[in-house]
Amino acid sequence: MSLRYFYEQFPALHIIAAGSLLEFVLGDISFPVGRVHLINMSPMTFREFLMATGKSLAAEVISEEPKALSETIHSLLTEELKKYFFIGGMPECVKTYVETNSMQSVIEIQTDLIETFRQDFSKYGGRTDKTCLNSVLSNVPQNIGQQIKYSSLADGFTNPTIKKSFELLETARLISRVKATSPAGLPLGAGSSDKKFKAIMLDIGLLSSLSGLSYPTEYMKTDLLAIFRGALAEQFVGQEIRAVSESGLYYWSREARNSNAETDFLIEKQGKIIPIEVKSGSSGRLKSLHLLLDTFINVESALVFSDARYGNLPEQKISFMPLYFAAAAVKNT
Repeated sequence: MSLRYFYEQFPALHIIAAGSLLEFVLGDISFPVGRVHLINMSPMTFREFLMATGKSLAAEVISEEPKALSETIHSLLTEELKKYFFIGGMPECVKTYVETNSMQSVIEIQTDLIETFRQDFSKYGGRTDKTCLNSVLSNVPQNIGQQIKYSSLADGFTNPTIKKSFELLETARLISRVKATSPAGLPLGAGSSDKKFKAIMLDIGLLSSLSGLSYPTEYMKTDLLAIFRGALAEQFVGQEIRAVSESGLYYWSREARNSNAETDFLIEKQGKIIPIEVKSGSSGRLKSLHLLLDTFINVESALVFSDARYGNLPEQKISFMPLYFAAAAVKNT
């Protein structure tokens, strides 16, 4: 509340107050309406990670419009992206990695951050059940890329209790809801479902830590889509889109007898609907995406992110992008 008096009595002074939204959400803090400009800060993007780790030229490459790159550059960017999968974009984690080059030190920072969240749950137990909050925070990472069912997030609690915990974590931006919707028309939010949704986490590094991934084992995998059953790749693309786009994040899902179909994301860009898939393999394996493009003729193009090199199939309305181009592809589409 002191910010109000600085604004009224000392307006020439510029003040930045930074902190977690958890305390605000769980503590029911009053706020000086109209006197404070709010800015939500996201974790460092992959481009910012490259800059922080001394790879400024690589950061420039992925900031440009996506194009075919040499095998050497492609391999370098893929290797750096694999590091980002486990380090993430929380500033203290990146700083620790730069200073120590130790993944174990990064994991310790991530563990401390998560423990701090859990301690905050205990402080504000009057708002919701802290055990339920803990359980939801632990189990959402296991469901990345899948439709969320409240009953799968916490044992021994009713769906309304679990829903409340989920919504508190969502308001605090630790998790984000990705609602199902139809690509039939704009705005995408008009036809979105409050009951059918997926989720992504605040940060890919925290997701890795919360999931209990074995860093030595998972890091040995050469296919980024194979790490944690592809969940880290989907988290990465969703996280990058949220950081660079004002568009809401949705997905398409059709349930029919013997013919279910789903695309990972839907976004709106310059009045156009763009479906996004995060997959390995050729276009022939993208049955759901082809079905969407055939069914909804208003959708003019789609993006597929994978481990593969850049490619474009205009006759199929599909562009293939390496994962590291996620932000640039969305910005330049």
